[in-house]
Amino acid sequence: MITLHWVYALAGAIFAAFALLGARDRATPRRWTNAAFWALLALSMWAGDRLGDVGNGLLVLGLIGLGALGGLGRGDGAVPPETRQARADRFGNRLFVIALIIPATALIGTVLFKQAPDWFDGKQATLIALALGVLIAMTVGCLWLRAGAQVPLQQGRRLMDCIGWAAILPQMLASLGAVFALAGVGDAVGGIVSQVIPDGSLLGAVIAYGLGMALFTIVMGNAFAAFPVMTAAIGVPLLIRTWHGDPAVICAIGMLAGFCGTLMTPMAANFNLVPAALLELKDQHGVIKRQVGTALPLLLVNILLIYWLAFP
Repeated sequence: MITLHWVYALAGAIFAAFALLGARDRATPRRWTNAAFWALLALSMWAGDRLGDVGNGLLVLGLIGLGALGGLGRGDGAVPPETRQARADRFGNRLFVIALIIPATALIGTVLFKQAPDWFDGKQATLIALALGVLIAMTVGCLWLRAGAQVPLQQGRRLMDCIGWAAILPQMLASLGAVFALAGVGDAVGGIVSQVIPDGSLLGAVIAYGLGMALFTIVMGNAFAAFPVMTAAIGVPLLIRTWHGDPAVICAIGMLAGFCGTLMTPMAANFNLVPAALLELKDQHGVIKRQVGTALPLLLVNILLIYWLAFP
């Protein structure tokens, strides 16, 4: 049976390739730091469940140390501009077909894989299909553009080196959210919120949940970190148990409310600060400023959708 372990193995192989290619690239500053960083990440994908708590803790400290001691270097391995222009002139918008293969495979695979429980883990069908989509898209791209197998890996390494340590920020923050939930932060927040919400007010509870997801995401930088805390504080005890709301709607749209917070915080460095750096914008917070006008109306809509759809 194909399970999530296959996806982790694939991700580990890609990061290992980044480490090897980075170590061989003499033009990249701090190439050994880059190689060590991606090698540790590959190790976590391959053997994280065998290293134990102490081993994984040391691995994370190693990643933090490598990221903190000067960060990662950036190489100049981009495809030559003339090559990119030639391909753009030849293929035009058809190039987007390669990118669209990934979501299409994820959508189709999610439906089909759940119908074959003997072959695929139905609970992880979406992630398995997503990984398969990446492989198919990469293969189609190499064959169509007549590029070598190393080209997508080299370009992936170059982009990851540009993003640097911020590439693993979502995983770090999601882990922190789980730690907060286990530490009882959700219960503490729930106790505070219950004193603010008017007794018997469903709308007040929904607003508190939606705003809480956005605000906690702004503080933490990631909706995955906010989700376990706010769901334990408000989602489960009030919206689901007390008001008998639809858990799927509450959780799904609650995450969307958290993503609105992602659009408005510098803590989400890989989403907001890294694009500004890559685009060489004069205003480091220029991306956030442009997104606030979209994030606030979306947050209001998400809160209303929870109220309308979760409590028929």
